[in-house]
Parts: sequence; C-alpha cells; structure tokens
Amino acid sequence: MSYVTEPRGWDSQPLLERESEVLAIQRAVDLLCGISARGPATRLGGVLTFAGSAGIGKTTLLNEARRHAGERSCTVLFARGGEQERQVPFHVMRQLIQPALAAMNEDERRDALGNWYSIVAPALGLTAAPKGPTGPDPQGVRDGLDWVVTHLAVRNAPVVLIVDDAHWADSESLTWLTSFAARAEELAMLIMVACRPDEIPADAGSLRALMGRQGSRPHELAPLTTSAVARIVRDALGESADDVFCRECWAITGGNPFEVVELAMKGRDRELKPHQENIPQLRDLASAVKGSGLIDRLEQLGPSTVRFAWAAAVLGTAVPIGIVGGVAALGEAQAAEAIDQLRGARILTVLTSVRRKEVVEFFHPLIATAVYRSIPPGVRVAMHGMAAQALVDDGQGSAVAARHLLEMHPDGDPWVVQQLRQAARESFSAGAPDAARRYLARALREPPDVEDRAEVLFELGSANLLHDPATTINQLRAALEEPKTDQGLREAITYRLAQALAHTGQLAEAAGLLAEEARRATSSRTRLRMQAEQFKWNSVRVDEENSPGRSRLLSQFAKRLTGRGLPERHILGLRAWDAAMRGEHASTALEYAQQALDGGMSWTDQDFGFEVPAVVAVTLMYCDQPGRAEDLFNTAILEFEAKGWRGAHLSFVYTLLGYVRYRRGRLAEAEDFVRNGLAIADRVGHGIPAQWYAVGTLIETLLARGNTAEAQRVAHTYKLADGFPNAVVYPDPQAVWGKLLLAQGRIEEAEHHLTAAGRRLDLRGTRNPSWSPWQLDLVLAQATHAPELARATAAEAVSRARAFGTSSVIGHALRVAAAATDAAQASGLLQEAVDHLEQSPAACELAHALIDHGTALHTIGDPHLAAQQVYRGMELAAACGADGLASRARALLASAGLRPRRLHASEQDTLTVAEHTAAGHAALGLDNRAIATAMHTDPQAVSELLSAVFTKLGTDRLGLHRALEV
Repeated sequence: MSYVTEPRGWDSQPLLERESEVLAIQRAVDLLCGISARGPATRLGGVLTFAGSAGIGKTTLLNEARRHAGERSCTVLFARGGEQERQVPFHVMRQLIQPALAAMNEDERRDALGNWYSIVAPALGLTAAPKGPTGPDPQGVRDGLDWVVTHLAVRNAPVVLIVDDAHWADSESLTWLTSFAARAEELAMLIMVACRPDEIPADAGSLRALMGRQGSRPHELAPLTTSAVARIVRDALGESADDVFCRECWAITGGNPFEVVELAMKGRDRELKPHQENIPQLRDLASAVKGSGLIDRLEQLGPSTVRFAWAAAVLGTAVPIGIVGGVAALGEAQAAEAIDQLRGARILTVLTSVRRKEVVEFFHPLIATAVYRSIPPGVRVAMHGMAAQALVDDGQGSAVAARHLLEMHPDGDPWVVQQLRQAARESFSAGAPDAARRYLARALREPPDVEDRAEVLFELGSANLLHDPATTINQLRAALEEPKTDQGLREAITYRLAQALAHTGQLAEAAGLLAEEARRATSSRTRLRMQAEQFKWNSVRVDEENSPGRSRLLSQFAKRLTGRGLPERHILGLRAWDAAMRGEHASTALEYAQQALDGGMSWTDQDFGFEVPAVVAVTLMYCDQPGRAEDLFNTAILEFEAKGWRGAHLSFVYTLLGYVRYRRGRLAEAEDFVRNGLAIADRVGHGIPAQWYAVGTLIETLLARGNTAEAQRVAHTYKLADGFPNAVVYPDPQAVWGKLLLAQGRIEEAEHHLTAAGRRLDLRGTRNPSWSPWQLDLVLAQATHAPELARATAAEAVSRARAFGTSSVIGHALRVAAAATDAAQASGLLQEAVDHLEQSPAACELAHALIDHGTALHTIGDPHLAAQQVYRGMELAAACGADGLASRARALLASAGLRPRRLHASEQDTLTVAEHTAAGHAALGLDNRAIATAMHTDPQAVSELLSAVFTKLGTDRLGLHRALEV
C-alpha cells in the first residue's frame, strides 16, 4: 500500500534543512546493503528513530527513506498507525506483513508461515478465527511474529521496516515492535520509527524506551528557518516574493513544513501576489489551512461532500470508496463528485490498496483529526453504527467492525452484542485478549438479553482470568447468580471460578465452592467432576485442615474408578501424586499413574487444566522413571507450542523438565532448562507460581553444581526468604532456603527453617524424602552440634525412604545417615548407598556417595579401594556438572597423596555418556562399574549396549550420537 503526505508534483523537490537526517538514513540503508565509502562491507542493521510534532515532516522523511531503500533494491515493509485504528489489534502488523504475502496463494502462505500458521494467521488477518474456546497467548503470537519477520528478513534481505505515526500504533503491534527491535542488528535489518513524542500514550513506555534506545536520542526534527520557508514560498508563488511576505509566512506557520506548503499552495490557487501589501489576505488563507478555517472551507464544498469527508474520517485509513460512499449515504455519482472536490481542496487523495481496490485517505493526519472532531456528536455516533454494519456486510468481519461498535451508545441491541462477542472470540484467536476484554465489557453494557447475560459474564470473566483474576471472580460470581443459566454453563462457570480463586491464593474458597456445587448437582457425572476439581485444589493447599482425611477419601474414590473418562483419570492421577507425596510405596503410585495415563490426558484442555498431567509426570520422576516423565513433558511442550501457549504453562514445563534433569544428575542441562523457565515466568509477571517453581529448582541446581554464591544471588533477586507462598510448591521454598543457609554455613538459621518446613509438611502427611528431602538436610545441620539428634533424624528419614522404596531415595538417605555415624558404620551404610544408587537414575547422588564412601574407606585404612571410589566419584561428578563436588574429590585425592588419573578424550566422552544413562543401566541390569570396565575391553559391545539403552529410554539423542561415535 502506498501513502503520501506531500503535495502531488512536489515529490522531486529537495528536503529543506533535513540534510543530517537524510544523511543518517542513507548511511543506515547503505550499511544495511553492505556499502561503505571503502567498498563492500559486512551488512549492519539497527534502529533509526525520528521525533517531532504534527506536520514537522516525519512522513516526508520516511518517504525519502523508502525511496532510497528502493533504489538499493531493499525489501520495504511499511505501516502507519491510525488515530481511529489504535484499538484494532495488530492493525500495524497487518500493514507490514500483508503486502509481502498478497501475491501468494493459500498454500504458499502456509509454507511461508511454516508451523506458525495457525498461531499468527488470525493475527495477520489471513484466516478466520478457528472455532474453540482457546487461543494462543500474546507471547505465543509475538514469538510467531518474530519467526515470520525473521524469515522475511532472511529470505528477502536486505529488509527495511518502517513504522510512521507509531504513537497511534495499536498496543499489540507496538509491544511486538519494541521487543523485536533489539534483534535488528543481529538480523542485519533496519527498523525506522517516527512518532510525535508528546502524544505517546501513558501506557506505551516501551515506545519511549525504543525512541531513546541504548541511551541514544531520536532525530528530533526542528521547524524550518525563515530562509527555508522563503524558498518554499518563492518556488510556489514566484521569485518576486518579498522578504517581509516570506517572513510573515514563517511567523504564521511557526516553520511547520506542512502548514508552510499548504499555505503556499493555497496562495498559488488564489493567485495571491507575494508582496507585503497582501499579508492580510495571507492571514485569511492561513486560517483555512487547519482548525476551524479548514472546516469552514470544507463546508463550502456542499453537504454531500461534507458527509463523504465525515464518513472517511469515521472509517479511518485506506477504506474502499464504495464503503465510504455507503456510510455517507451517497450514490456512485455523488461520491465521485465529492472525491473530486475533496481532492481539489487537498483534503483527500485516492490510492490503490494491496488488494487492488481504490481507497480514500486524508491528505494529512492533521486534516483527518480536524474533520473527525468537527462531526456533531450525534451524527458521529450514528455514522459509527453505519460503518460497523457496512463493514460486516462487506465481509470484513466482526473484529474490524468492533471499534465502531465501541463508539455507539448502549441501546440493548442483540445484533451489537452478537457482533461484539464474535469480535472477542476472533481477538482471542489472534492472541489479543485485551481487545477481547474491551469488546465483552461493552457487550455487557449494551446490555445483552437476560438469557444471554450469564454467558457474556462467563466469557468476560474467562477473558480476565490471567490479566485480572480478582475482577474475574466478581464477574463469575455474578454469572452464577443469574437466574436463567442452564446446567452445562453453570458447571463451566463453577470450574472457571474455582480456577480464578485458586490463582489468587483462595484455595479454601475454591474447594468450598466446588463442594457446594457438587451437593447441588443432580448428575453423578457432574458430581464426580466437581470432586475431581476439589481434590486438585485441596492437594495444593498449605492450610488444608484435614489433609490425611482428604487423602483417605481420595484413596477410597480411586479404588472404585476404572479411568473411563477424563474426570476419573484426573482423580487417578491425583491419587498417584498423593501416594507419592505421602510416601506410600512407589509401586502404588506407579499403578495409579499408569491408570491415569492409559486413557490419555491432554495438556491443553482449558476446562481441566494442565496441573494433573504435570503431577503425574512428576510422580514418575519421583518413582525413578525420569525417561517417562521427560516424554510427557516433551509432549506438553509440543501441545503448548502448537496452541501458541508460551507463557506460564510453558514456564512450568521447562522448569519441571529441568527438575527431572537435576534429579538425573545432568546439572548443566537442568540449569539451562530452568533458566529458560524462569525467563518465561519473568515475562509473564512477578510472584506467579511458575516463578516460585523456577526459583526453587534453580537454587537446588546451583547448589548441586557447587555455585553457592550464584544461588544466593538468585534467592536475593527473587526475595525467596521474604515470605513463602500459601500453596504447595515443589521443591518446597522454605526447605530450599534452609538448604541454601546450610551451604553458607549458617547452621542455626538453616536448622530453624528446615525444622519449620518439616513440621508443616508432616502435618499434611507429606512424608516422602524423595519429594522434599528436608530431613536429610536437617541431619547435616544437626550433625555439627547434636550427633545423637542427627542419628535419630537420619533413622526416621531412612525408614521413610525404605517405605517409598525407590533406589534413588534409599541411597540418598543412607548416604546422609552415614554423616551422622562413625567411620566404620559409615563405610557399610555408604556401600549400601552406592549399591542402591547404581541401580537408580540419580547420577549426581551416586557421585556424592562414591566420594563419601572413598573418604570413609580412607579413614578406616583401605586406601586402594578408597582411591578407586573417589576416582569414580570425581569422574562422575565432573560428567554431571557438579563442579564443587568434583573439586572436593580432587582435593581429597591430593591430600591423600594420590593424583587424579588422566583420561583420554574418547574415554572421557564415553564415560560421560555412560554415567548419564544410569536409568538405562538399571533397566538392563548393569551398574556403572561394569560399564566403566567394559570401556577398556570391548568398545563395540558397549556401543551396541548404549544404543539399546537409548532405544529403550527414547531420550537423549545427542548422547546416543556421541555413544555411537565412540
């Protein structure tokens, strides 16, 4: 689409007093194209910004940029914000992208957008909104737009992206632009933005930041000097223009280029002689250039022409002539006559859109603003209503018409409610929930018919859930109170209200609501679903009054269920989770987890949520089946990304995937996953549950790596110790804080927090040291000053670990118990710990046990076996990324007069792969020692063995590749 603001016939005139800005543009474009004064160079992208008041020449300057970029064979993506369109989601993005895709057929567009098609196509106006209750979250759409523009930048390089009047850009496009701009340099892409700084909205801080990016100031356009104004006047009116006349032109216009040019052109049209004695006539002309004078001049063109101009102002930019004429209630001949008059008066111009339709556009935004504000209020409201109807009738959809519906007075019109609700659904599908909230709130004020009111309240409450859960609660409570609500809708409202209560920490209220609605339900299916939701929210309540009672009830329920439907499978999944938390034998937890999984569970079912599939996966992890847990989390990532859910949901899964890697001893990978999860959580908001999960897991991982200082920095940054959440979080935040204090040598404080965490968890019946090893950390704190108490605590922890029965937790408990005994007893406990851990996936814990065992053996006088164990532990610790533990082993060997054995590179690689597949060793009945020995005797057999291991596990393809290379 082409836009112009300067008068036709003046395009070839030089830009006056803009030499430095033009030079900056030319240099930036040339650098983008790899052109420098010294010859070919590396392509460099960046951001160039221009600021100035209305009419100061920003658009003319950007037109010069487009012209120069075209001469350099650049691909130019151009868009302009519109005063009337700033509430239309992705209005600017559509202008940028649609022309690049206009010449493609549907298959070519799908190919160009790749796997992001279903996520970004609705936002770009390329496809109708898909049916269904869910849509991508805003971050998912922004990520998709990142991919699309990056793809265009690479495929069509060099690319110049230009946004004019950015102060009027819609918030969705502006959020994308300001975040994407940071990538301009790495993509060798040039971004240019122009705006009026005094008109940047208060909530558009990101645009202000972009305009002053990296501390640099935008190019601020100054008014023209008297000499430049004189040049324009003399070009238009003749060289005879005297200095006094030219200076008066400058004084009247303030050196504003738009006003100077308009005044000069009006003078030429009136054949005004540019002499001092004609200054009074000059002032009369100046009053007609803008404001009331412009409107007076418009009204002189006749009522039909005025109505056409009003309709164009109401409809906004680039609207087909036929629609404008229809809203103005003019026939084709009348519309054509009006256009001719408005073009002659330099008020409107006619352009050709990317769809090859003739569209009208105001000569300058200043004129559009003046015309719109001149429309009588009643007429303006009526015209917005006509515009909405015309756009819907033209097939442009409810979302395009919605901004006009927002301007209408509420009148109880069912058609308006219907269109606003449809616009809200389309906005959800496009990843624009803010717009959806605006439309639904307006629909509620219309108001809807009584029988539709509960449904509108439900839709509005659902729209506000992530943005403003407190408002959601009020709206959904109001929906429940509506008299005409069918049972299916009432159930949906109840589930969503419980979800909102839970998200705001009101877990008891959520459970109470579900219990009350379950009692009211007449359907056994409904009662079962309500009870499943009640179990779910009670399971994460810190203040649950009778957690053991709830556990017994859940156990009784689960015994009667077969997993026929999703509610039954969710109850079975919660039973598996509860069994794991309470330390029942792992086989019980696994049995229920398997029943829950047999019928399938969706991660993206908005009604049921993703919490139960997540706890089932974590149950598998605690039960020493991390490979299966990772498979479930990988499925979750695929489902979330396919839906465009890249917010809190994805943060949870990345964090939990990191937690699995942490427990497997793959600490570097764990840290990467958790940091990704934390970064996503930070983008979503501060203090959300996803952030708590990520912070605790990251601190645990950093402590395992021996990086206590970084763990402390994370805890300080996120204020871990300032208050713990009132919901169940794993790893438990207070226990994590106690562990960090212990690592810092703050024994008394550590003991206090670990004891408090343990007391709280025991009251809930959470007794599994695999879920929260607070007892094991407490043993280490107590051992420094109360060995008898430490031994008693250790004995209880070992008993609980044996009750759960997994090799990893038994081995961990035995290793810690050894720290509270003498060396002779410790050696036996540590040997047993090593035996258990060799059959587990806990590689880092095995390394710890080996080093502790070697230390104990050295103390009781068995240096040969001691060195062997410490060597093994050191190598495994290094492979796990436990740098602090590996350093401790090296120091231990050095103090005993032994030097670490140097490994060949291939041997080190092989050991790393082997030790990282401890779960595979257990699956095939092997231990680490057997693998390490086989490395020296039959590498081919080991390669085949590892291939079988990875085939069985179905994970870690990189490790498989490395194993096969060896």
